[in-house]
Amino acid sequence: MTDETTDGSTPRWTREQAATIERTDATVGPIVYPPEEETDDEVHIWDTWLLRNRDGSIAEIDGYRVIFSLSAPKELLPGKRHDVATIRYFYSVDGKNWTCGGTAFDDNAFGSRQWAGSALYDDGTVYLYYTAAGYRDEEELSYHQRIAVGAGGTIDTDEDGLSIDGPWSHEIILEPDGEYYEREAQSRGMIYTFRDPWFFEDPATGETCLLFEANTPVPEGDNPYDCDPVHEEFNGSVGLAVSETGDPTDWDLREPLLEGVCTNQELERPHMIVRDSSYYLFISSHEHTFAPGLEGYDALYGFVADSLRGEYEPLNGSGLVATNPASAPFQTYSWLAYPHREEILVSSFFNYYDLRGLSLDDVAGLPPEEQQRRFGGTLAPTLRIELSGAETRIIGTLEHGHLPLPEEDLPKLLSEYRLTGEDGGEY
Repeated sequence: MTDETTDGSTPRWTREQAATIERTDATVGPIVYPPEEETDDEVHIWDTWLLRNRDGSIAEIDGYRVIFSLSAPKELLPGKRHDVATIRYFYSVDGKNWTCGGTAFDDNAFGSRQWAGSALYDDGTVYLYYTAAGYRDEEELSYHQRIAVGAGGTIDTDEDGLSIDGPWSHEIILEPDGEYYEREAQSRGMIYTFRDPWFFEDPATGETCLLFEANTPVPEGDNPYDCDPVHEEFNGSVGLAVSETGDPTDWDLREPLLEGVCTNQELERPHMIVRDSSYYLFISSHEHTFAPGLEGYDALYGFVADSLRGEYEPLNGSGLVATNPASAPFQTYSWLAYPHREEILVSSFFNYYDLRGLSLDDVAGLPPEEQQRRFGGTLAPTLRIELSGAETRIIGTLEHGHLPLPEEDLPKLLSEYRLTGEDGGEY
């Protein structure tokens, strides 16, 4: 690893690296079964993130921690949930039992629906970064994506719990420039992305940053990446914006931190952990977004560098950090890693399970009741991961939706975590 890229080129996740992806004991989580109680009885939830302080630590307000999740009514078919997604917040005193506080925003949020982001608690104010998908009040759904912030949220607590209220001031803070980041009109791939903002303050420099998912423009016939032109359509990237003043609402685009051109189309929900002066960049991705000739999985992938703009190399050689068993390849998705003492904890949501060899396309053709039965729509068990240099290993799990704070002790590790649950019962 080098401290900084010196030739002006963006670090790449290469086809050669991704070609070595394979399931191992170190990267495969256990089979997941439905919890006794779901996070919420009325809505499905999926992409989830914690309310954090400016330094990245988990915010605590009068003993409560807060998460935000994309949500949709449970009666809606799971495959339609992205079309109506709204952000809800949940609070907990123990990181296990979560209470829904309601929708985060009023009706003034941008987009016909809101997709994933991050949340900052700074000097008593909540800044909720989100993806504005489509346009407010549009008659037909569009998939235009912009990065927005709702600023001005306030948190109140009493004997009944916690509430987050406005008034919110909504602002579009970032749109693709067509040079570093592909505009929708430039896209020739299967999926266009400009979303998933993640607030990050560099502990080494104090620089205030937003990471996000995007695509790198690759004009047809240009071939600067020296790969098959068909592969160039798979052009995912991890974008970067900087606030020169530290103002959480004022941002300027910078060059990407990482590109997956010719390797993968979607580098979803990028986020960062800094440990021992190393910068660990994590993303989620799907098996179907890898370029032809590559076999990847729905999984958490990670990369490490010596600085924010360093030369990222994939963890475990290929980038694969955590994935589902081959017998249940879609059981969890949308992973979020955060530090807990010497470990890394990884949350996700309980996705499609009990497919018995069915593909996701097959699921869409099932009767509605069968589609609902096979979808979790709640928080998944939390993975415990050991991280050492450029290598990781899954060493255990916690219960569904258990998100501890660093000062909270974890259960004693069990030697056979794949066979034994957190409470000692078998999976």
